[in-house]
Amino acid sequence: MTDSSVITLDENALQNNVAFLKKKMGNKVILSAVVKANAYGHGIEQIVPLFEKQGINHYSVFSYSEAIRVYNSLSNPQTIMIMGWIFDENMADVIEKGIEFFIFNIERLQIAITCAKKLNSKANIHLEAETGMNRSGLNMEELNKAIAIIKENEAYINVVGFCTHLAGAESISNHPRILKQLKKYHKMLNFLEANDIKPKCKHAANSAASFIYPKARMDMVRIGIMLYGFWSSTEVFIQYINNKTNKTDPLERILSWESQIMSVKDVKCGEFISYGISYQAQTDIKTALVPVGYASGYSRALSNKGRILIHGQSCQVIGVVNMNMIIVDISNVPNAKVGDEVVIIGKQNGLEIKVSAFSNISDELNYEVLTHLSRSIKRAVIEKR
Repeated sequence: MTDSSVITLDENALQNNVAFLKKKMGNKVILSAVVKANAYGHGIEQIVPLFEKQGINHYSVFSYSEAIRVYNSLSNPQTIMIMGWIFDENMADVIEKGIEFFIFNIERLQIAITCAKKLNSKANIHLEAETGMNRSGLNMEELNKAIAIIKENEAYINVVGFCTHLAGAESISNHPRILKQLKKYHKMLNFLEANDIKPKCKHAANSAASFIYPKARMDMVRIGIMLYGFWSSTEVFIQYINNKTNKTDPLERILSWESQIMSVKDVKCGEFISYGISYQAQTDIKTALVPVGYASGYSRALSNKGRILIHGQSCQVIGVVNMNMIIVDISNVPNAKVGDEVVIIGKQNGLEIKVSAFSNISDELNYEVLTHLSRSIKRAVIEKR
């Protein structure tokens, strides 16, 4: 290992997840792979070619910069959809490349038309409806304005889709709110179509909604966290397996994170370890220094709480997590030496450190733990076996 740590991606696990989700969603529903936030920490440049090999032909991102990374990672042209941020000066490039994007306010629609006119081309847009999340999207009054503007500029606008985002479909407590949102979405869709604008692609469901609310699948689902092997919440998983004879989790984790021991030290009873006085050795102990820290995405909240695997043994992180290093008690692994493998996330000799172990300790969501993994960490693909 030449890098201080490496993230590995299991192609077999990815193939399993894609196959499971495609079967569950059915042949008539487009599966858009959400690869925002550096593909949930997995790495856009590494994961997109793997998804493409599995027949994924639609990709959802948050920003223009992510869209370009996906665009450059594909071997053949596929559909890319920007759900969020585009600088005005990047709009022309988005339109030229045929990248689709959300329209969530009138200003963006006008900018898109201005650019499309200069290029003598069509902008491929998805009108986003504000249905009750109160984050982004057009309310009914704004939708009415957008319809008028689109009709005046039909030569420059292609309304590909009509969409919304559901506010917390992963929790049963949000059930009444989600049903209200879906009702409002269909009301707005009917209004749009009554004005002779008929989008080809209707979509509202993320990972959780696609399982909890099958009617929300419509023409396309935007699947993120589940493609990477994680359920949106325990509630979603329980609902899925509730009536199943086989209670085994059908999803497999794609990502593992390994490092190595960079130094070994003996520490006497009574000595303090790392910054401050948060950890004092209660006996003579042996410690290992591992070159990962909060700059890598190993949260400071794991200070004195985190666990890693060495020689198939679970070892505790002691002292405060540093920017680039953690210190681990290896008193139960007397043969550990410099260069030995350290598993931060993943399996070793039958034991496993899960991302959920991080989130349970640090109170972060799985999403947070994954997306905090630094882009500077090398990503390597374990090819199909």
